[in-house]
Amino acid sequence: MAALRERGVAAARDLCAFVDRSPTPYHAVREVASRLVAAGFSELGERDAWAVAPGDRRFVVRGGSTIVAFVVGAEHPALGGFRVIGAHTDSPNLRVKPSAELSRSGYQQLGVEVYGGVLYSTWLDRDLSVAGRVHVRRDGRIERLLVDLGRPVARVPNLAIHLNRGVNSEGLVLNAQKHLVPVIGLGREADLNALLARAVDAPRDAILGFDLCLYDTLKASLGGLSDEFVFASRLDNLASCHAATAALIGAAPSAATRVIALYDHEECGSRSAVGAAGSVLRDVLARIVDVYPAREPQAFARAMAGSLLVSADMAHAVHPNYADQHEPRHAPQINRGLVIKSNVNQSYATDGATAAALEALCHDVGYAPQRFVVRSDLPCGSTIGPITAASLGIATVDVGAPMLSMHSCREMAGTLDVHLALETYRRALS
Repeated sequence: MAALRERGVAAARDLCAFVDRSPTPYHAVREVASRLVAAGFSELGERDAWAVAPGDRRFVVRGGSTIVAFVVGAEHPALGGFRVIGAHTDSPNLRVKPSAELSRSGYQQLGVEVYGGVLYSTWLDRDLSVAGRVHVRRDGRIERLLVDLGRPVARVPNLAIHLNRGVNSEGLVLNAQKHLVPVIGLGREADLNALLARAVDAPRDAILGFDLCLYDTLKASLGGLSDEFVFASRLDNLASCHAATAALIGAAPSAATRVIALYDHEECGSRSAVGAAGSVLRDVLARIVDVYPAREPQAFARAMAGSLLVSADMAHAVHPNYADQHEPRHAPQINRGLVIKSNVNQSYATDGATAAALEALCHDVGYAPQRFVVRSDLPCGSTIGPITAASLGIATVDVGAPMLSMHSCREMAGTLDVHLALETYRRALS
């Protein structure tokens, strides 16, 4: 048991490092790519003609925020199929508006837009920084440069209780347009382009555009009396991206072609060129089938019929202060392993057959999976699972590690679950 705990702590510390290097989806993709390259993977360009051979380790980046990586199997995909883990690189947050500079009541502020299902109150009184991607014109070309100010520059201050006496009894109600605007300085409007230009070492007038996020500067850490918890931002869903990446790197050789697809825009519906409703995964799988050295008739349809997708997104652990919000007998606990998520209305893509396949993998690792079904009187969230299953016709199971504070600026999960997820996904790819 002590050895298992040590493996959990080691995996969780690596997850913390992964999260800290990934303040935005663009940084997350860069971190995944860096780890893949260190493990012998090489990048393919979407505009290039591809050639692959069994054992090749490759990856493709689309739009800077989505990455698909694969290890070519020993058999043609029509025979060996694909084993795919899907996750997403984005998390709910506050994003900078195109014309963002504001000046109100003597303060410099930054206009922001809510991205995804943010728990508004958790962004108050946090030491926030700005990171993302800047588009710069150099020598007649437009370059995309990652930027991270790396220090606290913004804060969304709470209103003092003396001016809001009923807040503790009547609840805090926040208007996204009025109350989530961060303060970044004093005086007249700040010059955001000048700030970005200094950060990327470019002239101010070379800044043509940006895609910027606010993030909490507090580092990810282990917590609890025995380091049983991970406290971090963006665990939903960087924890799944981390586990999927490590699983692909460490997966044993296989007849199947092993794939991870880490998409952007899941938190706002996946309908984009870099989202799960886009073509990126189908494009990559189809090209692997097309250029595989051997030839097989009707290959793509046969490959899809023999494949499995594990849709990896975090799951709701039972909350000790709100346990009645869970369906009885479907209340997952932290550090008890992965959760199989089901919904008869197809908000999750799991069925009996795919649940059985995942359960067998969990037993191989040494634990029994947990189950989650939303209460019948509550709406159910969704994932990339049903989107991908409908697009490709691929058998899919929705799973995730249990966590608390989902969609908060700071979330919490279990250290042991990091290790159990990684080992289960590794077997799913083998």
